Amino acid sequence: MKTFLKLIRWPNLLIVAITMILMRYAVIEPVISKISVVLNGGTGEVTPLVLKFPWYDFLILVIATLFITAGGYVINDYFDIKTDLINRGEVIVGTRIPRRQAMKWHNILNIAGVVAGFYISWKAGYFWLGILFLIVSGLLYFYSASYKRQFLIGNLVVAALTALVPMLVVFYEWPALYRYYAVNAVTPPQLSIIFYWVGGFALFAFLTTLTREIIKDIEDFEGDMAYGRNTIPVVTGIMITKIISIIFIVITVALLYFVWHFFFLNDKITLIYISITVVLPLLYVIYQLITSSNKRQLHSASRLMKIIQFAGVLYSVVVKVILDYNLI
Repeated sequence: MKTFLKLIRWPNLLIVAITMILMRYAVIEPVISKISVVLNGGTGEVTPLVLKFPWYDFLILVIATLFITAGGYVINDYFDIKTDLINRGEVIVGTRIPRRQAMKWHNILNIAGVVAGFYISWKAGYFWLGILFLIVSGLLYFYSASYKRQFLIGNLVVAALTALVPMLVVFYEWPALYRYYAVNAVTPPQLSIIFYWVGGFALFAFLTTLTREIIKDIEDFEGDMAYGRNTIPVVTGIMITKIISIIFIVITVALLYFVWHFFFLNDKITLIYISITVVLPLLYVIYQLITSSNKRQLHSASRLMKIIQFAGVLYSVVVKVILDYNLI
């Protein structure tokens, strides 16, 4: 069981689940609670919006996402045996778990995830939305089999799929809200704001994941070079790749302060939080990239990027506190 949990990267799956839960209950719920409507047939009193996508359906959505993600990790290890032996010195697939069994687990997890995805899409009233889970499953397979060997494509695919995780919550919550309040409210509420809020988290996830993937490519340079992968450092060189990573970090920092100043929240709590938990660590990553001369230092930078990503997710808790207690 320990080996299987390591194969599917259970800590990463836990972060995926936490991200989706926080997007729903720490971002969407408090944001829509600030929107009020007058319900048909009522007393004319103003009523705040509440979540309308059932919690048990949301749970299935999370499970479907976890299954697809876990399947992606399995197939990634399946195709990366040779390069992982060079880059990390050990592998799970082919040693502790036979290749045939790994492929079997990949198929089981993906089939379960796609079926759950279509089911939850049907429950949400948009059966066709289940195609999204099928597409993601295919992208993860082709990422491991081909895309990650191509210049930049693999990095963009992973970053986009990571950004999709918080957006999935909106894709399924918004239709339920719209259907209910379009019928039961005197005037349908404006719900686009939840796309802006969660979209901000998704953009942060995209940029930080893209940066981390590029840093990991620098770390895996030897194995990728040995097996002819056209990753960014193999094609452009390590120095240019470090500069590219630093540029993405600078863009991320600039966007954080831009969004803070011009959109929604312009408060000291947010400023202090992002400065201490996100911006300062990002600046330290830049320092690590400039001074790094070995894989251990690059791995430290990659690990710090992961912590920064989680700090970004946890900002949702700050959002909930700010909105619930009117601290703006």
